[in-house]
Amino acid sequence: MAKKKTLFECQACGFQSPRWMGKCTSCNEWETMIELSSEQIKFLKETSSSNSTGSMLSKAKPITQIDEDNIKRFSSGSAELDLVLGGGIVPGSLTLIGGSPGIGKSTLLLKIASNLAKTNKKVLYVSGEESAGQIKLRANRLDANHDNLYLLPEINLSSVLSEISNQNYEFIVIDSIQALYSEDTPSAPGSVTQVRTITFDLMRVAKSLHIPIFIIGHITKDGSIAGPRVLEHMVDTVLYFEGDTNSELRLLRGFKNRFGSTSEVGIFEMNKKGLHDAKSMAGKFFNKDKLHSGSALTVVMEGSRPIIIEVQALVSEAYGHAKRSSTGFDNNRLGMLLALLEKKLDLPLGTYDVFINISGGIKINEPSADLAIIAAILSSYRDRELSPETLFLGEVSLTGEIREVSGLTQRLKEMETQGFSKAVIPNKPIEQTDIKCFVADEVSKVVEWM
Repeated sequence: MAKKKTLFECQACGFQSPRWMGKCTSCNEWETMIELSSEQIKFLKETSSSNSTGSMLSKAKPITQIDEDNIKRFSSGSAELDLVLGGGIVPGSLTLIGGSPGIGKSTLLLKIASNLAKTNKKVLYVSGEESAGQIKLRANRLDANHDNLYLLPEINLSSVLSEISNQNYEFIVIDSIQALYSEDTPSAPGSVTQVRTITFDLMRVAKSLHIPIFIIGHITKDGSIAGPRVLEHMVDTVLYFEGDTNSELRLLRGFKNRFGSTSEVGIFEMNKKGLHDAKSMAGKFFNKDKLHSGSALTVVMEGSRPIIIEVQALVSEAYGHAKRSSTGFDNNRLGMLLALLEKKLDLPLGTYDVFINISGGIKINEPSADLAIIAAILSSYRDRELSPETLFLGEVSLTGEIREVSGLTQRLKEMETQGFSKAVIPNKPIEQTDIKCFVADEVSKVVEWM
């Protein structure tokens, strides 16, 4: 008798192995390896063989003989979304939007679909999780009703593709990718094989018909897109929603964009009529009136946009093992800054719990806020309030040196616009400014401004 072939596949990243493993060696997730059936193994072999046959027909050309693609973007009707996408929607692009439940993914895309429908574009909204009546209720609240906006509550991929081929749609929304299933794939809906196959079919439709398709994807508990990691590699653009669902502010950040930069961030406000572009950032991420002990202000750059935010710290005596926790800030970098304060300023922080929070649900991804983190920690430790007119800017090194930050002039201009008068910075600005700047080149000098 022929030996039975077995194949195990990780449901988190799609890694395959002939043997079962408790921990996937590709993504380090536990208990995610599932044995594939004989039908699934046969399907994977047929798919790989057909792909290899098609690739043999292609011939390479010198790059000097290749013509550039003339990309003509069109507006989504939202200035913030256009900013994140790099200037607008690209025809034939495949975009993946992820975010926690209730943060506004479906709300935003239904509003965008309505905006495009009102510009005489034929739009299809495919929902595999809600009925047409439920979407209609949301559309009434968002004022998103239009004759050019079509709803299709369907989870069968073949029915969706048939609808797309029979009508000349110019924009498509899939809500969500985990809800669809393909009859040609012998696997359960939401599995690695299903998601991979469906995404490939949608990508082929987008490229061949030049229709932009937006896909909504669920996220896991650690904040990454649920399903195989290859899903993010197949699409052209990956966007993530950030922010606290209890707050009115939402941030849309790009993590991958084949047609533009990933440094820009879109900021939206949630109200009873849905998500809208934030009109002004003044005072959205900090207390305008007074700073309490443990709070410090800084300016971070989100792409080309400077945003003033409030950094909050709580230092209290530890009962047992000291805790270090941060929300919106790298926990490892927090540990480094605390070790630096213990060594340079002789602070006994090893016996204190330290908690850091970035207000507004924003996440800091640049080191320019190091000085503000230190100022907030010192303010909480000494129970002394900082001046609400002073902002702290600077990257702190392991030696205690405060290093320069990029875009200093632009940050100071934003401070001046919002009425601030003082700043503690690592170097004097090149251009003249009305902000009174105090230069601090090492951590020990920050104490002078406390």
